[in-house]
Amino acid sequence: MPLKQVQNFRYAKCMPIPPIVYAEIVGWGKCLPPAILTNSDLATFLETSDAWIERRTGITQRCITHVPVSELAYVAAARALASARLDALDVDLVVLGSCTGDEHMPNTASRVQRLLGARNAGALDVNTACTSFMYALSVGSSLIRTHAVRNALVIGADALSRYMDWDNRGPSILFGDGAGAVVLRASSEPVGIIGEVLGCNADDRDMLRIRGLGAAYANCGVTLGTTIWDFDGPEIFRQAVRCMVNASHSVMQKSGTVSSAVDLVIPHQANLRIIESVAKRLGLSDAKIFTNVQRHGNLSSASIPVAISEAIEEGQLRPGALVLFPAFGGGLTWSAHVIKWGKNVVPYGSTDIALPPSPRSGIEIVMDLRRKKGQSPHSVFP
Repeated sequence: MPLKQVQNFRYAKCMPIPPIVYAEIVGWGKCLPPAILTNSDLATFLETSDAWIERRTGITQRCITHVPVSELAYVAAARALASARLDALDVDLVVLGSCTGDEHMPNTASRVQRLLGARNAGALDVNTACTSFMYALSVGSSLIRTHAVRNALVIGADALSRYMDWDNRGPSILFGDGAGAVVLRASSEPVGIIGEVLGCNADDRDMLRIRGLGAAYANCGVTLGTTIWDFDGPEIFRQAVRCMVNASHSVMQKSGTVSSAVDLVIPHQANLRIIESVAKRLGLSDAKIFTNVQRHGNLSSASIPVAISEAIEEGQLRPGALVLFPAFGGGLTWSAHVIKWGKNVVPYGSTDIALPPSPRSGIEIVMDLRRKKGQSPHSVFP
């Protein structure tokens, strides 16, 4: 062996081995805008009814935001920091999962960092549509496990109402706005993510996409926010069920987990029928499945972090629980995580930070969005 290689080998052998570090969820928070859009509201301008929407999706209402997505994220993040009793100046990293950020440059995470006063933190955005929060959770956890940061604030926030094609019944009955956040902290205990799989069926990416959102549609001569949604509902349903089930099997096998050992499943809240189909194929009882899609709709990136907060509030997520998180999103991205929850299910603190009241109702906000948008995007969007 050459002398240089021998020296390097000896040096490597003398280097201390970093301790094994885990990324524990120690704080959580959510932000749901106060304006509500009911199924009956939707029926005033769409060919549908409250009963039809609830029967097909399980959804009865959803929240519509009156503020930018960064402000939803800020409130959820501030509540998560208070829950963890972590000062904003001590945050090492802000990761925002979203597909509806305020701006593409600079990133929206940087505005959340500024609103929080977390000026010592790095900030990055992650966009994998509805799976963005789970991908962001993998990023934050990995950086803690590799000793790059000591803690991370991970947020999922979306405001798809701003980009909705409100004349397309398929997506417009499903989505709501909101934000959720968690605080990750380095721990010597074997908690946090113990198994994860991330994937994407890119060959079918055009099955669920928003035309009009992004630089590809610049200078088209249409009003900002005017969109066309490509949304093949029946095929999206089939792909979502198959991907979430396969990802769940894969992550359980990878982590050495059997379904009977799973204490709780918090899936992406896409549609109640999708959730029920996934649970049935996994052989899991309804008692193990947490759902809130009925009252919030599909919150996209915010779906799972909001569900985490509410599962804790309702006493369904207990200390030491083994939790499965399957997810699916546009692109077509998918993921599944097995997380060992730590000891804490009681917030250490709280905050008075909240959204300002909405001056308009959900239907008033939506009707205003419909009036402002262009009328003929089909002639200019590729």
